[in-house]
Amino acid sequence: MRHHRGPMNTLVRSAGVRLARRFGRSLQRTFGRPALPPLVLACLAATWLIWGSTYLAIKFALVSLPPFFQMGTRFLAAGALLAAWLAWRGTPWPDAVQWRNAAIVGALMLGGGMGGTALAETTVASGLVVAFIAIGPMVLALFNLPFGVKPGRMEVLGMVVGLAGVLVLVRGAGFAASPAGLVAQTVAMVCWSAGSVLSLYRFPLAPGAMGFASEMLCGGALLMGISWAIGETPAWPPTAAAALAWVYLVTFGSLIAFNAYMVLLARASAAVASSYTYVNPVIALALGVGVGGEVVSGGEWLATAVIVAGVVLLLWGQRATTAAVSSAAAAPSAPSTPSTPSTPSTPSTPSAPSAPSGAGARR
Repeated sequence: MRHHRGPMNTLVRSAGVRLARRFGRSLQRTFGRPALPPLVLACLAATWLIWGSTYLAIKFALVSLPPFFQMGTRFLAAGALLAAWLAWRGTPWPDAVQWRNAAIVGALMLGGGMGGTALAETTVASGLVVAFIAIGPMVLALFNLPFGVKPGRMEVLGMVVGLAGVLVLVRGAGFAASPAGLVAQTVAMVCWSAGSVLSLYRFPLAPGAMGFASEMLCGGALLMGISWAIGETPAWPPTAAAALAWVYLVTFGSLIAFNAYMVLLARASAAVASSYTYVNPVIALALGVGVGGEVVSGGEWLATAVIVAGVVLLLWGQRATTAAVSSAAAAPSAPSTPSTPSTPSTPSTPSAPSAPSGAGARR
């Protein structure tokens, strides 16, 4: 077979190399960093593509697995696998207080956040759900206000632009046809954001991945309790597509993409790590239309573009604010300014300790 690897194969390889280099240069121009290592690029692709596709996977799994049962079994399985692997490596278990915190954060982020998202997807297209979720950083900025973290002018502008996009989105046919889906997704977003902020300031989880594992176990248990209480009944045996979608959510959505996100937090800037928030909606809409056969109107595409623009402005403003605070802290004997003490190195992704799923565990 070696004689078939001729000029055409060489041409394809060289084209791939050129495309990768252009992609890297584009990221450098966008995020203002030196060359991104291959590992960071791979992790970036994972958070973009995997978390962008998990919502369509949820839609496929709903054919056989009701929303709360699907999310409960997903997070119990992923949490058990992750906790077992960490325990095998010698990671200590959370203490009693950390388990209590995991129960609170898991109830909000996974019970209310992911449970509400799956419920919304029973009546709303997955791509539109992700477009709505894109306002997550804006909601997080609002939840940070009681803790003295105030947004700058660029962040406020981003929030206003994103809100305008949401107002256009919810007036489209997708959400207008399902008020219940809109309510479910709104509750999910509020619960996810509240859990993210509280995990930072009030209820810290166990360090590292064990905190995420304990959150998934507690949140999964609550979701299963809700599923039992409302009488959900999965179709058994599930369809092949539903079973494969569930396995994809457990392995890729909750384990692989999460670890990729943790690598980004450790090895890349906050702007790079949080870039999934405005890439995921585009990928989700494209997959929903191209693979899932969902119908998205031109107005809903436009609303998504406006929301993404608002998120970009918000994250850009957070980056500028963080840079200004860092510069002020590094300046020798610089006089203090009244506007900076209230921003304790504001993270661009407040849900980092428990990893958004998604979105995300966005996921």
